[in-house]
Amino acid sequence: MKKGYTDEVKDLYKKSLSSLVLMQLTGGLELDFTKCFSAASFDKNAVLADLNYFKYFFLDLHKINYNKVRLNEEFEMLAKQIGQITPLYFMYRDFQGRNILISDNEPHFIDYQGGMKGPLQYDVASLLWQAKAQLPSDWRTELYIHYKQTLRKHIAFEEKSFDADYSLIVLVRLLQVLGSYGLRGIIERRAHFLSSIPLGLANLKEWRSHFALERYEELSAVMIEMATQITEQQPGVVKAFAANKLKVIVQSFSYKQGIPEDMSGNGGGFVFDCRGLLNPGRFDEYKKKTGRDREVIDFLESKTRVDEFLKHAKAIVDISMEDYLNRGFENLMISFGCTGGQHRSVYCTDAMAQHLKETYGIDATVRHLVQDAKDWVN
Repeated sequence: MKKGYTDEVKDLYKKSLSSLVLMQLTGGLELDFTKCFSAASFDKNAVLADLNYFKYFFLDLHKINYNKVRLNEEFEMLAKQIGQITPLYFMYRDFQGRNILISDNEPHFIDYQGGMKGPLQYDVASLLWQAKAQLPSDWRTELYIHYKQTLRKHIAFEEKSFDADYSLIVLVRLLQVLGSYGLRGIIERRAHFLSSIPLGLANLKEWRSHFALERYEELSAVMIEMATQITEQQPGVVKAFAANKLKVIVQSFSYKQGIPEDMSGNGGGFVFDCRGLLNPGRFDEYKKKTGRDREVIDFLESKTRVDEFLKHAKAIVDISMEDYLNRGFENLMISFGCTGGQHRSVYCTDAMAQHLKETYGIDATVRHLVQDAKDWVN
């Protein structure tokens, strides 16, 4: 999480959930659901498709033993139970942190083309149980209560049944996500998804500690075996990229001193020009500070388009990262330059290194060429 588990971040989650309520209740008023891309409704068939997705792309790929007949029967029963939940409203389908953009401290939503008619609880489950976010349990509880309080201002609902339905929908969402990690990570060998499998399993374990899975004995047994067997299979699957030889250097520099040379013999890597961002160094209060000082960080995040800049930089780097990891390459250099190598490039370098750590588990070598040479005294 970019700013950690702070009150500011929690408030943004609450704002996002409040906005979600309005989107759910009004988003489908003039929408022809028959024209939805993937399915018109999150009905029994759609739920069953998600459960089978999990079965084929996660259970089978990990060679988890299960009774096919009994598990199929339980999937049918679970899909039917969720398919009978009412009322149905607009369901965002992929409501998670990466699809929420913050501008002027307000949330804005993107990437809802997979939307359909569905139960209200699904989108809440998607956000609060997002694997990479790793929200603390008390946060999940508080945010879920906030969502229900906001929803109650608009419609009436029976809380006990709402909560019971929520617990099952969380489970289905967690299983669907594991299926996605299996397909994208194990089959397609995309490191971001592969490295997310332990987080997805941890979420499933957390769910089991809070909710009971009655009437679903085979699925319960499968979940228990997953928690043990897949852990024992490591590092064979989940940590497949951990032993990779790839060494990544992320560094900041000053264009006044020239673009740094790649000493690995790899011919250089990415060079990102940060000079299009407003320079904090123009202002007296920041002249002695660097991109690691809170005042400069706040300036960049509130007064410039650094978030947008880094979003695109990360997306470009990710393409090469996944390819380099798959092909066993050994070196990659990523450089961020600005006028003096003090503010913008320092901030972006640290942000990129953190991204590589969180996404690929890689501890990049971080160099701040100007600041290191000056012993960070400006």
